[in-house]
Amino acid sequence: MIRGESTFIHEKMEQVLAGNEINFDDALNLINSNDITTLSDCANRITSSYNGDFIDVEKLVNAKSGRCPEDCSFCSQSSFNNTNINKYPLLPPQNILLQAEKAKEEGASSFCIVCAYRSPPEEDFKQICKTIELIKSKIDIDINTSLGFMTKDMAKTLKKLGVKRYNHNLETAESFFNKICTTHTYQDRINTAKVVKDAGLDLCSGGIIGMGETVEQRIELGFALKSIEPDEVPINILIGREGTPLFGSDPIPPEEIIKVIATFRFIMPKTIIKIAGGREIHLQKDDKIVLKAGANGIITGGYLTTKGNKASDDLKMIKEIGLKSR
Repeated sequence: MIRGESTFIHEKMEQVLAGNEINFDDALNLINSNDITTLSDCANRITSSYNGDFIDVEKLVNAKSGRCPEDCSFCSQSSFNNTNINKYPLLPPQNILLQAEKAKEEGASSFCIVCAYRSPPEEDFKQICKTIELIKSKIDIDINTSLGFMTKDMAKTLKKLGVKRYNHNLETAESFFNKICTTHTYQDRINTAKVVKDAGLDLCSGGIIGMGETVEQRIELGFALKSIEPDEVPINILIGREGTPLFGSDPIPPEEIIKVIATFRFIMPKTIIKIAGGREIHLQKDDKIVLKAGANGIITGGYLTTKGNKASDDLKMIKEIGLKSR
């Protein structure tokens, strides 16, 4: 790492606060810094300057579980992986409505309907649309969806129904992608991100760290995400599920997670950066640090096939560190 780390980090912070971008080498120097305190503090100042002191709190529903035809090596829902998850078809609208109501009662500002598809079949998509209409008629909560690859017509339909944000992660750097997936390409993911943006939906797109990628590839992911202009970037930390090829992977140290989040804030100063799956396991109580080191969003109450913190505990934690839930 370069000399004068603290000075360098402050210079990059002032550069970002002045409305200018950092480059790849700058980001690599930041993520490799040993001065994690200064890096975190400066990332937090960027977050506060552009986004205030609000934390976006989201809950998910795994509305259709398992039997996904993609071979993503990290995924417990892939039909290629022999995991013991609970598999089920698309949940009825009333069931999803009840979970949306619970999310609202627990303090979530958004509710995401997630389904394990390559792309939703026509009949399932129609049912999802009816579910969205039902929720919108009953509850004042932002509705997000994550349904796999999108056509232009599907994306436009979701926009008309009032869906706020569509999630489609890049997952990792393009140079590492073929190590974790072979049934579709990186460009396929980029294409759906473009379809989502063109339809006027907010784009949620992030990735997973700790799958064996290099530090340089984490920065590559950061700039790939920046290029598709996401409104929200969820950062997941690998939980190597038994039955997946990544089971038994060495856990990523908490300080590395913090440095990724902080550096991504320098790369994408205005974006919601959400610390997501794996934070409860890999960060434990250090998630407080991450929310003061560049992150301004969390997913609470659990993920697709893994448990999470209670929403009440997360909201208490947010308040304790002087922030506000949106």
